[in-house]
Amino acid sequence: MDKQISAIEASSALQKNKAVVLLDVREDTELAICKIEGALHIPMGEIPDRYDTLPRDRPIIVFCHHGMRSLNVQNFLVSKGFDNIVNMQGGIHAWSADVNSRIPQY
Repeated sequence: MDKQISAIEASSALQKNKAVVLLDVREDTELAICKIEGALHIPMGEIPDRYDTLPRDRPIIVFCHHGMRSLNVQNFLVSKGFDNIVNMQGGIHAWSADVNSRIPQY
């Protein structure tokens, strides 16, 4: 399963549905550079131990820097029974380019 959306679609989904969870799976060092306000931060390496803290009854948009780690996290979560999860293509880099240029790129 490989559901993906663009940063613009993710922004629109967040505005339309306050229940959407934005899941940032980047490392702490990356989070120190930039972040999307309101996003839940769980580094990719911690997902196997913490995925059970994620809501199963709310849509989840997962992202990283460019979208590859978050795709892996998405596939892992799907394997654990999450069915309402999408990957944000291009990650926070695309968010900075297409949604909020005040977010620094790295």
